Amino acid sequence: MGVNNKELVFNISREEFVDLKTYRERGGYTALQKALRQPPESSIQELKSAGLRGRGGAAFPTAVKIEMVRNNGETGRYVICNADEGEPGTFKDRFIMTHLPFQVIEGITLAAYLAGAENGYIYVRHEYPEVQRILRESIKEAEEAGLLGEDILGSGIRLKLEIFSGAGSYLCGEETALLSSIEGRKGRPRVKPPYPTQSGLWNKPTLINNVETLANIPKIIEKGSGWYRSIGTADSTGTKLISLSGDVVNRGLIEVPFGITFADIIEEYGLGAKPGRTVKAVNIGGASGVLVPGFMLETPLEYTACAKAGITIGSGAIFVLDDTRPILPNVHNRVKFFLHESCGKCTPCREGLRQANVILSKLLSGMATESDVVLLERYTRAIQEASFCGLGQAAGNSLKSSLEYFHEEYLAACGQECRDKEETA
Repeated sequence: MGVNNKELVFNISREEFVDLKTYRERGGYTALQKALRQPPESSIQELKSAGLRGRGGAAFPTAVKIEMVRNNGETGRYVICNADEGEPGTFKDRFIMTHLPFQVIEGITLAAYLAGAENGYIYVRHEYPEVQRILRESIKEAEEAGLLGEDILGSGIRLKLEIFSGAGSYLCGEETALLSSIEGRKGRPRVKPPYPTQSGLWNKPTLINNVETLANIPKIIEKGSGWYRSIGTADSTGTKLISLSGDVVNRGLIEVPFGITFADIIEEYGLGAKPGRTVKAVNIGGASGVLVPGFMLETPLEYTACAKAGITIGSGAIFVLDDTRPILPNVHNRVKFFLHESCGKCTPCREGLRQANVILSKLLSGMATESDVVLLERYTRAIQEASFCGLGQAAGNSLKSSLEYFHEEYLAACGQECRDKEETA
């Protein structure tokens, strides 16, 4: 993973697959034992003090979400691990589940206990059959060891944990669409409020967290919030897993402390652009993220700093484009992806993406005019501001950022013949 610092949250190599025996020898399930010996409120406060935020993209405070479910008067609560990792260029959750399955399961067990839930699901994308196999075997092993199921560690606490296989829809990464999918309905987003913490799975309070988020919980409970806050910055504590790909020498999964700049991630971990090349642009946050030029890479990986710079950290995917790469084909690929994955429920997303696809196709064939570029900017605003769910709202991120930072490439793609015709008109 590019790091050997044992003070980080995930500390294993790509070649190492940690079984239950090894995990426990390294301190695994110490956190669960500790949490069961103290009031749930103490562990929730530890997570609050640690400043853990959701690692799936929304960055919502994890302890607050747990507390919202716990304080709900409804019974029959649920906990769900969102492992529907469908963001192109993102592979961090797959790595955690294949290499550290028991850290995920312990995190889910802790979250369920703190939220007062006795039933849970790991929603795994259909395209991860190996992950599903590993998790099923790990759940069975944890149950046999008394770490899951009925009467966990003799505490009287129970958690029934099941695997649910998604059907391949990117949209089901959105938590309310995920809920509909588990319930056997079409995976489409619901109107919010109510939020899942209020009325989730089968209208019961439901805690939904990302794989990476849940896998952070055991380390925080085990080592304390002070240890966790010593990594990263005051604004953004702990570490972030980064899926680094594209035109860099060293690609793969890395773990970095918050506060490091994107330039340092690319240079120190990715070893920079390939020989003879320079970094032209970087896509941050996956297909739903932004495209930024090289001069913005000194921005630190930090929630507030990134928000001010208009950068979406998202799931932590970073794709590097060197100076041989044109921008428009890259953006067009994303638009086609979201057009394919859109559920078609709302007009701004369905029709906006369709028209954006038409204009980009015209630009790439040299048949567009500058008025088409202006129209594309209008469609992008409509997609982002009027779409019903996060898919549509995020689908315009690469369009908006590339139109802002690489506007000259859009204008250069306009055919001279079309320009002359426009000027004549």
